[in-house]
Amino acid sequence: MLRDARSDTLRLTAFFCTFMLAIVGLGVPVRSSAQVRIAVAFGPPALPIYEQPICPGDGYIWTPGYWAWDAAAYDYYWVPGTWVLPPEVGLLWTPPWWGWDNGVFVFNQGYWAPVVGFYGGIDYGFGYFGFGFVGGRWEHDRFYYNRAVTNINVVNIRNVYNEAVTNVTVSRSSYNGGPGGIVARPRPEDELAARERHIRPVEAQMEQISKARQNPELRASMNRGRPPIAATARAGEFSGREVMAAREAGAPYQPPVNRESMTENRGQTFIRMNFRLCNISVPQIVEMRN
Repeated sequence: MLRDARSDTLRLTAFFCTFMLAIVGLGVPVRSSAQVRIAVAFGPPALPIYEQPICPGDGYIWTPGYWAWDAAAYDYYWVPGTWVLPPEVGLLWTPPWWGWDNGVFVFNQGYWAPVVGFYGGIDYGFGYFGFGFVGGRWEHDRFYYNRAVTNINVVNIRNVYNEAVTNVTVSRSSYNGGPGGIVARPRPEDELAARERHIRPVEAQMEQISKARQNPELRASMNRGRPPIAATARAGEFSGREVMAAREAGAPYQPPVNRESMTENRGQTFIRMNFRLCNISVPQIVEMRN
């Protein structure tokens, strides 16, 4: 009976995802209310501890690593942090984050915007310490790096400054709310940022996600929260001296033994209204706007 329910859920999911992709292929605009949402019955691992690779060149902005969800594998997988060129001058990256919502963990996609918005109060490090971003700033058409929190070679990049940042990491939790989660609410400036124009992740970021999802070693059930590829200097380059492995897991992690049946039992929650189990991400469907 459980297996039949799962099959029905996956068939419905495939239908909805195909329908959404067909809409995109025809160029039909998709309203934000129809965006894909991903919700999981159990939480992601803690954020691993790793070093930031050196910035590969002028203009690149750091996008921190995070845990994503693969519905086909019934597992979280690590998307390594990486340096990325923004889609436009003056834009900054707001990282994705998981939040507790009515008994499930819901994924909130990251985006580019003139101002960094709310990302759950999660301490991703390297300038993303829970609120805002202190790793660098735009001055006219050039990005300046804060050497106090980012790994910059000043021989190649001279547009730098030093601004001391006091930050004490009290939790490696990768989600907001719920048992063991970060307790944080959006500030007024975060709510203002939410009204700004949002641009989807760039192609390099989508490549990073795709390669991470295809790598079994990055699944949480295999690496127990300590991914062997925690960060890369460039998106899509998962080998070489500039690839950083996690030094350690942020906290002990043991995936639920019955995670597949947990997901199956929540099938109706995943597909209702927002097509939550679609194994495609928001950037592939529509540029996000509030």
